[in-house]
Amino acid sequence: METTNKRVAWNKGKLVGQKPPLKPKDIWAIRIHLQNARAVRDLAMFNLAIDSKLRGCDLVSLRVRDVTHGNQVLTRAMVIQRKTQRPVQFELTEPTRSAVSALLEKDHLRGDQFLFPSRIASSPHVSTRQYARIVHHWVEAAGLDPSSYGTHSMRRTKATLIYKRTKNLRAVQLLLGHTKLESTVRYLGIEVDDALEISEQTEI
Repeated sequence: METTNKRVAWNKGKLVGQKPPLKPKDIWAIRIHLQNARAVRDLAMFNLAIDSKLRGCDLVSLRVRDVTHGNQVLTRAMVIQRKTQRPVQFELTEPTRSAVSALLEKDHLRGDQFLFPSRIASSPHVSTRQYARIVHHWVEAAGLDPSSYGTHSMRRTKATLIYKRTKNLRAVQLLLGHTKLESTVRYLGIEVDDALEISEQTEI
């Protein structure tokens, strides 16, 4: 009797497409969890991920000098994105500055050192794969489905909140460091969100 081996689709049982941003209540749930766990590194990483809106590869390769001047954590920083080689600026809010300061003090990090050094000897800083696993734990701690969220959820969170408050696409484009406005539109999934918002307003 002939048997045929059916290949299982790589995306079977998985959610594909854009990962949704976190909601404000999710952000606070994760922050409180990390504070209670006294996870100094993770709290600094999480807050920076939200504030900076950087891609994972740029976040994990941040150096102390990128976010500090002397002994002070900057209120605004600028980094060159690896993907586009274009500079992008971001604000460091007070909770982020406090978390970064605590990390620098705890790990005695200075100047040219990586902000998130790897605990694996062969790697100078946390890898993007390690970062993805860390995000998985954050999301799980907030009671969310880890398969629905990823590193891009961190990047999209503040950008989405800013767009919803201001409807200023150009500002969000600059904050994300996109070269084309169309990329920002796709990234935010604006057409979908606006359609849902309209449908909610017209619901009987």
